[in-house]
Amino acid sequence: MKQPNLLIHEKSPYLLQHAYNPVQWHPWAKEAFEKARREDKLVFLSIGYSTCHWCHVMAHESFEDREVVNLLNEFFVCIKVDREERPDIDKIYMTACQAFTGRGGWPLTIFMTPQRQPVYGATYIPRESRSNMIGMLDLLPRIQEIWKNKREEVLKAANQVVTLIGKTDDRITVGLNKKDLTVAFQSLATEFDEIYGGFGPAPKFPMPHQIMFLLRYNLWTGDKKALEMASKTLDLMGRGGIYDHLGFGFHRYSTDEKWLVPHFEKMLYDQALLSMTYVEAFGALGFPVFREKAAEIFNYVLRDMTSPTGGFYSAEDADSENEEGKFYLWTSEEIEQSLSREEAQLIADIYNVEKEGNFYEPLAGSKSGNNILHLKKSWPEIALSLGINEDELRRRTAEARHKLFAVREKRIRPHRDDKILTDWNGLMIAALAIGARLLKEKSYLEEALRALDFIITTMQKADGGLLHRYRDGEAAIDANLDDYSFLIWGLIETYEATFDERWLLKALELNDYLTAHFRDEKSGGFYFTPDFSTDLIVRQKDSYDGAVPSGNSVMLLNLLRLSRITGNSQLEDAARSLSGAFAAAVRQNPAAHTQFMTSLGFAENPTSEVVVVGKRSNADTKLMLDELRCRFLPHVVVVFRPADETDAAITRIAPFTKDMKSIDGKATAYVCSNFVCSQPATDIQEMLILLNIKNI
Repeated sequence: MKQPNLLIHEKSPYLLQHAYNPVQWHPWAKEAFEKARREDKLVFLSIGYSTCHWCHVMAHESFEDREVVNLLNEFFVCIKVDREERPDIDKIYMTACQAFTGRGGWPLTIFMTPQRQPVYGATYIPRESRSNMIGMLDLLPRIQEIWKNKREEVLKAANQVVTLIGKTDDRITVGLNKKDLTVAFQSLATEFDEIYGGFGPAPKFPMPHQIMFLLRYNLWTGDKKALEMASKTLDLMGRGGIYDHLGFGFHRYSTDEKWLVPHFEKMLYDQALLSMTYVEAFGALGFPVFREKAAEIFNYVLRDMTSPTGGFYSAEDADSENEEGKFYLWTSEEIEQSLSREEAQLIADIYNVEKEGNFYEPLAGSKSGNNILHLKKSWPEIALSLGINEDELRRRTAEARHKLFAVREKRIRPHRDDKILTDWNGLMIAALAIGARLLKEKSYLEEALRALDFIITTMQKADGGLLHRYRDGEAAIDANLDDYSFLIWGLIETYEATFDERWLLKALELNDYLTAHFRDEKSGGFYFTPDFSTDLIVRQKDSYDGAVPSGNSVMLLNLLRLSRITGNSQLEDAARSLSGAFAAAVRQNPAAHTQFMTSLGFAENPTSEVVVVGKRSNADTKLMLDELRCRFLPHVVVVFRPADETDAAITRIAPFTKDMKSIDGKATAYVCSNFVCSQPATDIQEMLILLNIKNI
């Protein structure tokens, strides 16, 4: 019978996956480093996450192999880290790996001193050496020999790497401005794939914050190319195999340029950011297909990724039954067995099902008979080609799809990582609140409020700070910058969806805590970890917008919006300081900072503030607020001042609203644009004219 290692006491699904490895794994804790010091051993650090395909491969090849395990247990103290639980650790050692190898990814493998200084890093390492890759059986003895015989050189190099990891770009440079927005747009335009949408070659990642930037760039400049790039990318991604056409939701990325063959993993943050983007694109363009796609993503999350407690789960694996994508793939025979002849032919015609399979598998060297459901044409084009009315086509397709979905539900599902992360939940809350407003769907707001209540109730400490992870009844791990910035984002969106001041108050409270414990008072911006963090070798500060936007990019917009809502100019000063802190890094590669550019665009382009004064229960108040809520207005901040509450909470949060009154008992809009205020308006059309909004 297998004996567990020390990971058996952890909550992380990823760590528990390795709890019965013969490797003597330790969790990240001071006891492990004390053991390494006592025994004069290097630490072998392995970082991954529970739905990571190559993490599974390396675990099977090496961490369950007796020869490799013997070397690990003899020469090293071995530590396992879930990068989703401890992104602070992951960020530091990923930077080190990139310094060593020029690339990064997961699984992440780091050799480091007992003082936590990295001496060598890599990603996936095979069991045996092959091609240009050294294997574990050769690497482990070599690392041990170097540690034993070249100690001084190792320590000197380790100190240099630590210095590099902790270095921030403090170059003094001219502040960012509109020209930088143009450079970012031009960079995206250069990289744009005119045929398939998206940016750059394969593999292609969705990168929704690039699309959100393009939607705003069109508003700022009127450049139609920005809308065309955004629309084409969203349309073709939504048709491709990267999208799950039966159960909905997006897979992690496409391995090809056509969005056909995905890495089948599903992440909560992708669903949050992509649903948000499709909602905004619907608001900007009015295309029903974008509304439909957003609704489907919400459907998936609320069906499969929502905890009974209200929080949202983290991810679903790419693998099932030890095979990537098996849950999602179909042979033509399986479809024919699941449907009537007419339905099977309809599905084959619409979703491009082929007898021999519709994609080439490199390992097999041919098509294997499996099919990825995907669309090559829009629904109107398909209806025309089949000679069927579009509504009828959609009805028949939906019936057949529901049958296939029911069959698929009987398959062995991929593993679901059921931990609840504050940062990713913040993104999902923001997405649902935006969806509730622009799609006029009350149920989305109810789900956002339920999740928000869970996070605030369960994940907040007595001192007002947050915790990062909840699982199996335990909330733990001090929160990082992303937890605060993403949740504050969600709170601001929830306020604008409800005009309930308690969410705005909570956003301001968390902003105060973040400022007190994360802000770099000298250079501006926020560190990823708080000032009371004790188990890391450096505090990092970055602005790069990767698969998930950076906390600093999101905080830039949070600070600007909170400043405009409250009238507190100190918040705007903090935003200006943050922008300046990263000016050099952002200017060096604007296209890698598109969330930052979205925030910068809010600061550099015309914006408006609207205070609506009226009685909460009056119909005209609701109509005026709804007219603002249901539109894509990223340049407008809306505040509600209840006319029937003399000591309304909003007047304490935003004192400038105190003297604003309802005119003749009617709902009244006070509109200020570009720091100039207009006469109050009691007519909705007049309000829209003041905001330069076309009544569409």
